[in-house]
Amino acid sequence: MDKEPAAGPGFRTPLSRERLLAAAVTVADNEGIAALTMRKIADRLGVESMSLYHHVADKSEILDGMVDAVFAEIELPARGTDWRTAMRQRAVSARAALVRHPWAVGLMDSRADPGPATLRHHDAVIGCLRQAGFSVAMAAHAFSVLDSYIYGFALQEVSLPFATSEELEAVAENIQQQMPADEYPHLTELMTEHALKPGYAYADEFSYGLDLILDGLATRAGEAEA
Repeated sequence: MDKEPAAGPGFRTPLSRERLLAAAVTVADNEGIAALTMRKIADRLGVESMSLYHHVADKSEILDGMVDAVFAEIELPARGTDWRTAMRQRAVSARAALVRHPWAVGLMDSRADPGPATLRHHDAVIGCLRQAGFSVAMAAHAFSVLDSYIYGFALQEVSLPFATSEELEAVAENIQQQMPADEYPHLTELMTEHALKPGYAYADEFSYGLDLILDGLATRAGEAEA
């Protein structure tokens, strides 16, 4: 893994908490969260490991900051936007951030010391739902089911053994060669009549599932108002 590029001859960019966290995110993106160590972060920055402790207390604080950095990438509900549009935009943005940083899926809601971007994000989502007339309980239900779907889909998406339609065809062909079609007729049908159709992309399933959830929330919110 390359170190940060030098700013110029004889010049060294001062180490800061922001640079440290950015380097940690890069290490995790490239090698996974299990590979994240103080030494690797320091090597990425071209400094000694001990110098990191001038900016963070320990690795746990780094993880807090990394999660907060990912939340900062997610689009917040814009003022004046209807709740359904806002939740859709936020969901799409969150999924994109988690695909960029697959290590973050298991950490997003695991930290006991959330940062300002995390708190701002949660407050904005809840505020959007409350302003749309959702009760406190319904806002909590909506937030929970949306995040469960977003995180779960992102985790499944980054775990799939294919990323392109060509790779999907290769995986499907390998499965079909080992799978008697008459023994698994429904799976064979789904593969040939849906997944292997021209233009199919698993990522498109996200929008379909998201609409089902938003439709359900709209119905439940309406029932609660009645």
